[in-house]
Amino acid sequence: MNTLRNKVQLIGNLGNDPEIITLESGKKLAKFSLATNESYKNAKGERVTDTQWHNVVAWGKTAEIIESFVTKGKEVAIEGKLSNRSWEDKDGNKRYTTEVVCIELLMLGNK
Repeated sequence: MNTLRNKVQLIGNLGNDPEIITLESGKKLAKFSLATNESYKNAKGERVTDTQWHNVVAWGKTAEIIESFVTKGKEVAIEGKLSNRSWEDKDGNKRYTTEVVCIELLMLGNK
């Protein structure tokens, strides 16, 4: 059951082109937002689509693949884990974020 702990699987579309950062060590970091959609019928029987946005980061070889092949609007499947982090902004306020750390990526849709 340990393989089920902190595991995230998402299929969605990129909301923007990935931001690629090359660190001093040469290691690459990719950051992007991923939109997932869920459809349901409300009490009136109308179809409603709910879009959720997820912040995703990928490191190393996965980031290099994203840099070369993934752009805004592309449909991808990702598997990873949730990560929480905090920092202080320029005004000294503590800020928090939750991100999906992408470990595996599958490109979907048209070539």
